[in-house]
Amino acid sequence: MTHPIQMEPIGTVRVSEGKYSVLVEKKYIPALTNIEGYSHLQIIWWGHLTDNPENRGKLLADRLFKNAPGKMGIFATRSPVRPNPVLVSTVKVTGIDLEKGIITTPFIDAEDGTPVLDIKPYVPMERVKNCEVPEWFRHWPQWFEEAASFDWKAEINF
Repeated sequence: MTHPIQMEPIGTVRVSEGKYSVLVEKKYIPALTNIEGYSHLQIIWWGHLTDNPENRGKLLADRLFKNAPGKMGIFATRSPVRPNPVLVSTVKVTGIDLEKGIITTPFIDAEDGTPVLDIKPYVPMERVKNCEVPEWFRHWPQWFEEAASFDWKAEINF
C-alpha cells in the first residue's frame, strides 16, 4: 500500500565565494532552538539537479570509482542519481545565527540553491565500531576529519 508523501523544503544551501551555509526558512527558525553545542549536523537535502524521470529510473550505475566493480546497484552507492534523490551530508558547524536561521559550515557537498529537507544533530552513538565495507572501499578515510585531505581525484571517475 502506498501512502502519499508530501515534503516542503525547510531551507536552502547557500554557496558564495567559497563560503557554505544552510539558510533556514523563517517559519522553521524556532526548530533551531537549543541546537547550539552540536559540533556536527546531518543535513538532509534534495538532489534537485539530478531529479528527472530518466535518473529516477536508473537502478544500476556504471563504475563510479576506479577500484569499484563495473556495475553497482544504485542502493550500493551514494550517487545523487536514484529513485528518490534524498541525500545526506554530515557537516561541521562553524556558526549558528539563531535570529536569521543561518548555519555556517566549512563545506557541504551540495550546490547553491539546493533544497534542504531536514536537519538532525549528529551524535556519537551513530558511529559503528565494526563497520564493514567492500574490499575496494577499505582504503578510504575512516573518519570525517580525514576526508578533506584524501585524494578523491584518484578514486572517482569524473
